[in-house]
Amino acid sequence: MSLNGIRVVDLTRIISGPFCTQLLADLGADVIKIETIGGDPLRNQGAKVNGFSWYFAAYNRNKRSVALDLYSDEGKTILKQIIRSADVLVENFRPGVLDKMGLSKPELEQMNPNLIVCNISGFGASGPYAQRPAFDFIAQALSGFMSVNGVEDEPPIRSGLPISDLVAGLYGALGVVSRLVGRPGPGDAPSGVQNVDISLTDSMVSLLSYMASDHLAVGRSPVRSGNDHPLVAPYGVFETANNPIAVAPSNDGVYAKLLAAMDLQHLHSDPRFLTNADRLTNRGALRDILAPIFKSAPSAHWIERLNKAGVPVGPILSVPEVFEDPQIRHRDMMIEVDHGDRGPVQMLGFPMKFSQDACEVRYAAPTLGQHSSQVLSEAGFSQAEIDAFAKQGVLRQE
Repeated sequence: MSLNGIRVVDLTRIISGPFCTQLLADLGADVIKIETIGGDPLRNQGAKVNGFSWYFAAYNRNKRSVALDLYSDEGKTILKQIIRSADVLVENFRPGVLDKMGLSKPELEQMNPNLIVCNISGFGASGPYAQRPAFDFIAQALSGFMSVNGVEDEPPIRSGLPISDLVAGLYGALGVVSRLVGRPGPGDAPSGVQNVDISLTDSMVSLLSYMASDHLAVGRSPVRSGNDHPLVAPYGVFETANNPIAVAPSNDGVYAKLLAAMDLQHLHSDPRFLTNADRLTNRGALRDILAPIFKSAPSAHWIERLNKAGVPVGPILSVPEVFEDPQIRHRDMMIEVDHGDRGPVQMLGFPMKFSQDACEVRYAAPTLGQHSSQVLSEAGFSQAEIDAFAKQGVLRQE
């Protein structure tokens, strides 16, 4: 894989950071997950099978776990020794916590002058909100995302998924890879510690897309449009004789195909629907024409007919239905990973498909401290030292 030979020290927990480091791990990096003696809180959240959280497994495959007492001087010494041989450090503490741990930028420069440090936080490393506590919900609210999500004249609504955590994790991984590409080669002078500063809120603002563009261009404030598209009509969810479907005729050409497939060619000359602007103005009237026709036949009929005509359409699947869908199954977007005594764990597959060196599961999600001895040995500690650390309670090992 492309990141073979890259070592990542992972000081993250919950979702945004672990998702970032799992992406790096899936690309081949050696990710060392540093946990407290109590472990990542995610180990105790979500549905459990045989006492094991599948939620934790979903974000921590391909990692090795080291459990340390990071409040002790010995624990900090061990961590610093591990960092000396790393290429990347990823953390999602509140800004300033790393400094309090003795891992300020000057201190990191001394121990590893080519280190790439990715910091993921709610609001970023600077600014008036930098020290505020934040979670996904707050980032969704403050970024403007919730203001455009939902139905007009009803309250704003959050995404059902922790989308700001996930997008921040994606940006974090992308930022790290970009710094790895540009780092000094053998024999070059050290670059100094490079920081990748990722904010959940920034990440969500970056997704405002054409809604931000419209506001910045003409001062227009977007309104919530539910399942309708604010810039295109007809475009949205339609009820059929049995199940709702999503229909997306995104331009005049596809709209013409929709009319032909529904035997509505006469609407081409209707002055209410001549242009997309006309259709937006008269969206309700157009929907009143289309709705009873869609309800006259089941969803399978319309999915087959419209797709054949070149009109994007699809069913609205529940989560269980997603994993039974033939396209999703063909793309291996659900995989099963053997976790030894904890049994097989089903989890999401790899969304990045490569023609060579495909992503693979090298390690199942680790037990707490499963690799403590192995990683400390690699860092230069003797077995006697490792056993002494464990006896003192500084280290947990399996």
